[in-house]
Amino acid sequence: MNDPNGPMIYNGIYHFFYQYYPNDAVWHTQIVWGHSTSTDLINWTHQPIVLIPSESYDINGCWSGSATILPGNKPAILYTGIDSQEYQVQNMALPKNLSDPYLKEWVKVPQNPLMVGTPSNDNINASEFRDPSTAWQLPDGKWRVIVGTQHYKRGLAVIFTSDDFITWSNTEHPLHSAEGTGIWECPDFFPVYVGKSLGADTSVIGKDVKHVLKVSLWETQYEYYTIGTYDIDKDIYIPDEGSIESDLGLRYDYGKFYASKSFFDDVTNRRILWGWVNESSTQTDDIKKGWSGLQAIPRTIVLDKSGKQLVQWPLKEVESLRENPVQLISQVIGGGSLIEVSGVTASQADVEVSLKVPKLKNVEELDPTWTNPQILCSRKGASIDGKLGPFGLLTLASMGLEEYTAVFFRIFKSSSKYVVLMCSDQSRSSLNPTTDKLSFGTFVDVDPVNDELSLRILIDHSIVESFGANGNSCITARVYPTLATNDKAKLYVFNNGTVDVKITKLSAWSMKKAQFNLPTIMASHTNKVDKEEL
Repeated sequence: MNDPNGPMIYNGIYHFFYQYYPNDAVWHTQIVWGHSTSTDLINWTHQPIVLIPSESYDINGCWSGSATILPGNKPAILYTGIDSQEYQVQNMALPKNLSDPYLKEWVKVPQNPLMVGTPSNDNINASEFRDPSTAWQLPDGKWRVIVGTQHYKRGLAVIFTSDDFITWSNTEHPLHSAEGTGIWECPDFFPVYVGKSLGADTSVIGKDVKHVLKVSLWETQYEYYTIGTYDIDKDIYIPDEGSIESDLGLRYDYGKFYASKSFFDDVTNRRILWGWVNESSTQTDDIKKGWSGLQAIPRTIVLDKSGKQLVQWPLKEVESLRENPVQLISQVIGGGSLIEVSGVTASQADVEVSLKVPKLKNVEELDPTWTNPQILCSRKGASIDGKLGPFGLLTLASMGLEEYTAVFFRIFKSSSKYVVLMCSDQSRSSLNPTTDKLSFGTFVDVDPVNDELSLRILIDHSIVESFGANGNSCITARVYPTLATNDKAKLYVFNNGTVDVKITKLSAWSMKKAQFNLPTIMASHTNKVDKEEL
């Protein structure tokens, strides 16, 4: 399993499509679209495969895409097909039976391919032209969609327009582009309300919204988002000053989180984000265990009060899995101390902790060259003693601490302010020598003088999702401990700094397993559909 595709809600049922190769635990060009449905986004039923390579325009793979709800409550899928010449083209499929609440069968329209790259178009590289976004409609009545591509090393989100969702025309200019970024994959473009903690439909425009453009960069395997203004008259997107698509830019998640896709839930007025969490294990290990890749817990996303970044939080529905709550009383944890959080199933848990530094003294100076938080976290891991930090949680820890995945903060002092570093340290996550043990990190926009430092961590055996500062910063890790498994896993609060830290609040819950039905590997029909069915 890899990229999330076309998440949507249709007649009260959530649909989740995804890149899937049913014959092996490794990626293959002959990728198909898997499909699952849910009424609560937590418990899922696997449905038949909906798209398989079958036509000249997708015979070499049905790659990523998105879903759009058309007028009359009719869903449509736009997806990338790899054609018989290995070019990437954009196609459409529609439900065979709209009265089927589970939309088990989809059919490809006879007009496919709908969007192609041509040698005369300098903006589109036909060999790297993929992942159409959810479409939006402006007051002029035209539909718009963006597709990722590159021109030499310039990444682009090229924009296509249509009156009928069948005949598409490429505009003279891209929605946005950036030099030196390489191909843009899985572009996502959507509005966010200013001053409201609500999601917005993809077609919403107005003075009370800003726009977000997210792109996944193939060359780095990270994704970045910018916040800015959509000029609907010129059909261009202008990022706010300082909002960039590079290593210094904003990311949804600073760990293993890629090819993300959001959708608007019009029932609960939320914008919900899905993201693929790839592996830290080798392909050989993946084949042995028989699977690879999973999806992070869906998150809500809203614009922060500052208007400068997004805030993410696990869906409220995930709390339905909580059981056997445990609380730790408010207490001071001295330098070099370790406190076990007992009574919780530490291999599958939900933990919330708030920490406060009573006295900001003896703060380590931030070297001006320490601009890359991931490198800084790798140099100053959880086992490296400091002054104000490292302090936080040791998750998936073994009895003798031979293994643990640490999520923690460090506080530094720059020339003008305090700087908070958040790290997810996998350097001791497993005794297996073949697993990837990268550390991840980010600087957190929080004031340690006046604010508590909060962490929420979702732990599920091989995945640790961390939300810092109430969702301002997120880091996802994949780990494969050999000792800290199932009931042998431990959870600790730790402080390896020299300055005392106060635990103001800690709540933890064991988590029940979500319910799901095992998939039935079968493909839907690939019938043609008449234009009149649109």
